[in-house]
Amino acid sequence: MQLVCVSKFNPNEAILEAYETGERIFGESKVQELCTKYEMLPKDISWHFIGHLQSNKIKYIVPFVQLIHGVDSYKLLTEINKIAGKHEKRVNCLLQVHIAKEETKYGFSPDELFETLNTKEWKHLNNIQICGLMGMATFTDNKVQINSEFKYLKSLFDQIKNDFFVEDKSFCELSMGMSDDYQIAIEQGSTLVRVGSLIFGARNY
Repeated sequence: MQLVCVSKFNPNEAILEAYETGERIFGESKVQELCTKYEMLPKDISWHFIGHLQSNKIKYIVPFVQLIHGVDSYKLLTEINKIAGKHEKRVNCLLQVHIAKEETKYGFSPDELFETLNTKEWKHLNNIQICGLMGMATFTDNKVQINSEFKYLKSLFDQIKNDFFVEDKSFCELSMGMSDDYQIAIEQGSTLVRVGSLIFGARNY
């Protein structure tokens, strides 16, 4: 299991403090903020983009981003592939699945996900690497519900791994769990937890 330090909205000084303790994976959700921090902070940081990515912003992060967590449509995946091709790169991506009860969350529905993968068209996208799945649980204090949603995402991951990526060792990441629910996510098989407030403190905005 790896820790993604969610550094969005936090100053460079705070990121450097975490860096000095040995942390190297940091997650940002705004393209402009990510690009600014990339230019100013140590180059051995592994930057993960964890927000909702707009197609017209892909070009700014493709040259250096290590992993894009929230690919929520096939169209976005093809756009990332196109931009990555121009940079002669292969970009690591996670497919975001909508598992929460809230409509505000992004992501493929499970049916859309299987429909997309069954077409096999994604196999021709040579400049992206699908590394796994990502999901966000419902924002609730109901731990039983959160546990159920993470358990369901893990079962989807296992089924998709078996059906489409059984020979692909790169398909190994399950990004789920944040500051409030990372312990439940780890119990259910998360390989990447996205933790911000427990590291940098709660924000007042």
